[in-house]
Formats: sequence, structure tokens, C-alpha cells
Amino acid sequence: MPRRRRLDEDLRTDRWVISYADFITLLFAFFVVMYAISSVNEEKYKNLTDALAGVFVGLDQAIEVNPAPGQGKSESGFGIFIGGKHDIDVPEVTISPPDQEETDILKALQRELEVAFSQHIREGQLRVVGNDLWLSIELRSNYLFESGGALPNILADQLLEQIAGMLKDKSNPIHVEGFTDNQQISTDEFPSNWELSAARAAAVVRLLSQFGVNPEQMAAVGYGEFQPAYSNRTAEGQRLNRRVLIVVSRDEKVRRTVSSFGSQQVSADAVSTVLANPDKEKVPVIEQVETGDGGILFRQSEQEGAEQEDR
Repeated sequence: MPRRRRLDEDLRTDRWVISYADFITLLFAFFVVMYAISSVNEEKYKNLTDALAGVFVGLDQAIEVNPAPGQGKSESGFGIFIGGKHDIDVPEVTISPPDQEETDILKALQRELEVAFSQHIREGQLRVVGNDLWLSIELRSNYLFESGGALPNILADQLLEQIAGMLKDKSNPIHVEGFTDNQQISTDEFPSNWELSAARAAAVVRLLSQFGVNPEQMAAVGYGEFQPAYSNRTAEGQRLNRRVLIVVSRDEKVRRTVSSFGSQQVSADAVSTVLANPDKEKVPVIEQVETGDGGILFRQSEQEGAEQEDR
């Protein structure tokens, strides 16, 4: 009897192997399923990313995700379809080439300014920057005005008289942009940096007009502290942000577009695109629409700015 008992015990010690093998098999099957689920269809993934880029970044095409081509059309706007059966009409975006004669006039004026004010440029009091659509003359506010004030000093009179002498024979639209640093001001005359920047820009316009520039060609705009060109974290950056820009545009459409953004906040290519596509000067709206066959459409449509403001 003792031997038989030991034999039964030896037989029972190997039974765990069966359960362990079953566990390993199930674990293997689990990982196979997880791998199958997590594998990415690279083609569909690329289509999705390209489609989203087409809507939100403004590429000149939008791509369908999981489409059935040849069935249905988008009646307005453009977008991406998920699970739908639609084709997409994509509006073409063009860039307006600048008029060469007008561009040459701006470039010639830029060269004249750089020669005439070479000493001011070397001393860091003035900077001239230009492209095919506009040029800007950047002036340091501490050279033109007392701290916290908007009354031009004698140096400003002399400098602006010289600049006006070079601009008064030109028919180009001009607008003056005023900027401040982020140090707050609160006086009876200037409750905030808005008033200070606008007053400085208006003072420059007034002097240019006084020195012969046609006032009908000019406008003044103040941006306060909200369009810094340099870091306000240092005293030097704050000094450079206290500035006034005299912007000479190719034509009135360019001036309206540039002044609505700020000459240092928009590129020439962006302005050219707006000018070449006037229908695009509308408010873009992203809509989510359920289609009749159960799909989801993310569509970018456009509304007139006035309609959008009324809502």
C-alpha cells in the first residue's frame, strides 16, 4: 500500500503542465488578436491626415475618407466625408502676381530711403524693410517722443520732414502703425496703450501732412502692446517694441489688407492670395453634417463677414 500511494502522488505532480499549456495558448491568441486590431492601414491613415490638412490648413484639395467615387456632390463649400458616398468640388486658390511697374517704384523708393537715412540706419534709429507689395519705415518711439507722450520732439520734426519730402510726390497709399511695449499706462490723456499708440501714429500722420504728403492718401492705426515684434522680457526688447511704422503700399487694396493684420504680422504671399481670391474674404465655418447614407461630412463653408457679425 505505501508504494501505491507514492505512485499516485508521482502521477498527480505533472497535471499542472496541461493547465499551463492552455494558458500560454490563450495568451498567444490574445496577443495575436491585439496585434490585428492595432495594425494601422497606412493608406487610410494618410488619406485622413491629408483630408484634415485640406480643411484646416487650407490646402487646395480635400480628400475623401472611405469614399465610393462617382456618387453625389457637395453643393457648397468643401470638406471630408467619413463613411459617405460623395465627390468633392475643390475651389482653386491662386496667388496674384504683383504689377512689375508698381513693384519697381517701391524698390526704387526703398533704395532711396536706405541711402538718405544710412546714418540713422547704422545708429539703429530707423529701419527700412520692403517686399513686392509694400515697404515699411520703422522708427524708434524714443527718438520721436518723450516717454509716455505723443508730442513729437524737434528731432522727429526734422526726420519726418525729410521722409515727407521723399513721399509727397508718390501716389501710393500710406498708413502709419503705432506700437507700445507691455508696460501699462494710465493717465488722463492716455488711459491705456491703445490711446498712446494711436495718438503717436496720428501725430506722425499729422506731421507728414504738414510737410506736404497728401492727407487723403494716409491713415493712422494703433495696435497698443498686442503686436510685439521683439520679446518684452528684456528692457532692450521693450525699447524696440516702442515703435512707429510708416507703411507705403502698392495700392489701396494692399493697404486695407495689410492694415487689417499689421504689416509685421502678415506675409506678402498671404496678402497676394487674398487679393487674387476676393471671394475668400469671408468667414470660414466648419460644419458637421450627417449624410443620407449614414456618413458624416466635415464641411468648410464660407459666410459673408457681415452675416457672421449679425449672429
